[in-house]
Amino acid sequence: MFTGIVEELGEVTAVETLADASRFRLRGPVVTDGAKHGDSIAVNGVCLTVVDHEGDEFTADVMAETLNRSSLGALVPGSKVNLERPTAVGARLGGHIVQGHVDSVGTVVSREASENWEIVKVSLPADLARYVVEKGSITVDGVSLTVVDAGPDYFTVSLIPTTLALTTLGVKQPGDPVNLEVDVIAKYVERLLGTRSQSEEPTR
Repeated sequence: MFTGIVEELGEVTAVETLADASRFRLRGPVVTDGAKHGDSIAVNGVCLTVVDHEGDEFTADVMAETLNRSSLGALVPGSKVNLERPTAVGARLGGHIVQGHVDSVGTVVSREASENWEIVKVSLPADLARYVVEKGSITVDGVSLTVVDAGPDYFTVSLIPTTLALTTLGVKQPGDPVNLEVDVIAKYVERLLGTRSQSEEPTR
């Protein structure tokens, strides 16, 4: 489990295209400290498994399905990425519960700068709209954010200077893709209520 609090801004150093996957080599001195084969690291909100680790770089294989359901397929050597290790048991939950299972890809629609923050509007697939509410949580490229406004096909978030400086969201421009993961608690509630409704239907 992750919390959506990015630990460092890493960089893609190499991409190898395989038959039904891609192999990424990424640099991240913080997240590779103590890393070992089999560990999980979130890359732009996607939970990946470390298959090799040397110095401050690690290698991860990304299956075709993940490439199709996320924006990782657009990464090239030199691309900056948000990196986070799983949260430790007993550690503070600084953001919210993030699984690293991307639900869909949105697109940055607009950016509106003010003196101390920026309002960013992101497109939202219709099938995810019911999980996104004002003041609720959403993960954008691995960053835990609070929803400012939610519409039928969009939402907005407010980015503070720290987020702008320490994550890729500071450089995303209109038209750029971003990975979206809605709050998993909303999904569980929906499933629970649906199951309860079915169980309460009168039998004949």
